[in-house]
Amino acid sequence: MASSTAFPKASNPCSASKSMSDDKTAGLRRRFYTGVSIKVEEGGYAVLLDGRAFKTPGRTTLLATTEPLAEAIAAEWEAQGEKINPHSMPLTQIACTVTDHIVTGRADIEEQLARFAEADLLCYRAENPKDLAERQQQMWQPVLDWMASHHAIHLSVTTAVIAEPQSEQALAKVRAVIADFDDHELAALSVLTQAMGSLSLGLAVMHGYLDWESAAKAAQLDETFQSELWGMDREAELRLKALRDEMESASRYLSLHRS
Repeated sequence: MASSTAFPKASNPCSASKSMSDDKTAGLRRRFYTGVSIKVEEGGYAVLLDGRAFKTPGRTTLLATTEPLAEAIAAEWEAQGEKINPHSMPLTQIACTVTDHIVTGRADIEEQLARFAEADLLCYRAENPKDLAERQQQMWQPVLDWMASHHAIHLSVTTAVIAEPQSEQALAKVRAVIADFDDHELAALSVLTQAMGSLSLGLAVMHGYLDWESAAKAAQLDETFQSELWGMDREAELRLKALRDEMESASRYLSLHRS
């Protein structure tokens, strides 16, 4: 089955939400199937297109871990019109990233995620204007306090422009926390962390301390503040919405995987 050509392999395996197609101008492939179904297989649930299991770009059968996740992925395929639009299929994208990239390159992705802790968004604060500094303290500090109490990860905060090195002890604990996630959880964390620019916010969603919407507000606090002062252009608005869509998709994938 040549269905994988609808989803080119990602150049950055840590970008789970973009792993299937990086070029939005690329021509979309015509829908080549009529029916969509799921089937129990050894190791999970396969999504069938006209009775044949969908294969990832790496030519491996995609297997969802739970029936609800398989049904949701199948619904993405069923919803396609005359043309297949990979960007409308975020759950399929994440599932393929797990199979093709995380299973075989997990150590590299763990390290990429750990590096976000070295320059976590929540650790870099404004001194002025005071209103922004206060909002950052109110919205961001509770997350760092939760990281300290729940994971014993103490990240340093600074108002300096130059990066503040985090302690080796904190980074070692970060790596241990990341290592505890299974491959599918790691994929969701990858999307959340990159979309938010913060491993702390990503972990807060993973562990249920924040829902994705609250985390998104925290991640986009600076942009929201600036828009209140000066307004926001259409391009910036669309960019922030796209990031929120990635966060929502990752959170939904996580919930379906854990169901």
